[in-house]
Amino acid sequence: MIGTALDAVETPSLVIELDAMEHNIRVIAVYYRDKRIRLRPHGKNHKCPAILAMQIAAGGTVGGVCCAKASEAEAFAQGGGAHNVLIANQVVDANKIRRLAALARRIDVTVAIDDPAQLPLLAAGAQDLGATLGVVIEIDTMMGRGGVRTVHQAVALAKAAHGTLGLSFRGVMSHQVPTVPMPDAATRRQEGSRYIDQVVAAKRAIEAADIPVAMVSTGETWTYDVAADNAEVSEIQGGTYIVMEVPYAYMREFRHAAKVMGRVVARPDAHTAIGDVPIDAIGAPNGPPSIDGLEGVRVEGIDHFGVTLRSDGDMPLAIGERFFLLTHQQDITMNRWDHYLGIRDGRVETVFKATARGCVH
Repeated sequence: MIGTALDAVETPSLVIELDAMEHNIRVIAVYYRDKRIRLRPHGKNHKCPAILAMQIAAGGTVGGVCCAKASEAEAFAQGGGAHNVLIANQVVDANKIRRLAALARRIDVTVAIDDPAQLPLLAAGAQDLGATLGVVIEIDTMMGRGGVRTVHQAVALAKAAHGTLGLSFRGVMSHQVPTVPMPDAATRRQEGSRYIDQVVAAKRAIEAADIPVAMVSTGETWTYDVAADNAEVSEIQGGTYIVMEVPYAYMREFRHAAKVMGRVVARPDAHTAIGDVPIDAIGAPNGPPSIDGLEGVRVEGIDHFGVTLRSDGDMPLAIGERFFLLTHQQDITMNRWDHYLGIRDGRVETVFKATARGCVH
């Protein structure tokens, strides 16, 4: 497909505008170039080892990756050039732990914990393979899912983990999302700092118990600059910035790179067009996608058959004409595709394989 003109590409297709994605990578690389802390790219946002390799090569990262699952970690370690991996979820299945222990014999592996019962499971798997697994305590700052709820719990868990054979206690981590739609810079700083301060408080309490804390992994794309100003944060977990999504449009320093290209297949009336992009191709957990670059045209509905576009005036799209949709949740959209087409100047320049797609184990 390399060299194919965009007009000749079969639709629907997920395309990545290379100029936009490379711009996003540069923004992060330049921002962290002279800073003590580094970005840990989150692999779940793009599922692609080749894209991770681009992030690492540009600089400003920890030289590793953040993953949601053990299978993702394996995919990125194999093809993304990662020297270290953080699984930002709890892992208790014996087979998964053995796989992570096997991986830990080649690269540095750290797993999130939030309960003492997880420690003997991880330790047994590590000891069986003669490996060491790093552990980091997840702090629940606002998500209401995994993570300890109090500083006291964090200290008790750190004491239990510290010195456990087969495990290496690394520190604390958390994940946050904005609760205010389209926050301005002042709101981002106020809200983000409040969450990050909770993680730092746990770090200080653990250190007060004479347990060293090497890793404070927190923040996200929306607080990549806020977390960077905190001297006690060692790394930031950022993923959305790489190809972007509509709810993050307030982060104006980044550009929308991933788009689902479709074609109009029907024109039932002067104001309506039907496109060949089904919900299977883009996902819509946060509402229907947005159409890119066509003022007055909106997505009225999307289902397993296609997408309905409505125009305030005469529909500007003719049958057979291309259009581009922007996702409202990129990781779900990226996970729908086996490969993405990297495009530049109206042609396919490269094909990215989504090796970590569907890695739910």
